[in-house]
Amino acid sequence: MTVKVLFVCMGNICRSPMAEGAFRKAVDEAKLTDSFMIDSAGTIGYHAGSAPDDRAIATAKKRGVDITGQRSRKVTDEDFAVFDYILAMDHDNLSDLLDRCPTELQDRISLFLPHAPDLRIEEMPDPYYGHRDQFDTCYLAAMDASVGLLEKIRAERL
Repeated sequence: MTVKVLFVCMGNICRSPMAEGAFRKAVDEAKLTDSFMIDSAGTIGYHAGSAPDDRAIATAKKRGVDITGQRSRKVTDEDFAVFDYILAMDHDNLSDLLDRCPTELQDRISLFLPHAPDLRIEEMPDPYYGHRDQFDTCYLAAMDASVGLLEKIRAERL
């Protein structure tokens, strides 16, 4: 069985690409790569086709993760039926996803960071307009949440 996981932020150039990269790393380290399909998308299509932000690429690279091959895309209606887990980076994106998603599929959508057992925040702050250090903060949060999410998926599906 293949478990399909989608990470979503607004533009799909900072937070969700880093979350995708962090989760891929957790899955690879657990030797479960063949059991997953992992992707990311944005609630807006402004950056469609663009690579992740250079600061996101550099932040992931510092931790041995290459996200240069990712390309931004907008969430599609088909994503709601395809993906088993759809993880929003913040409440605004969560709300946008729930507004678009058919009622019977809404249980697939949740915030990403609550999967991190030791974090005290629910939303991943958007580092786009901030200092480079905010990318590090987001990536570290994504790594923690990835471990928790993987544990949840293993308990539920693998």
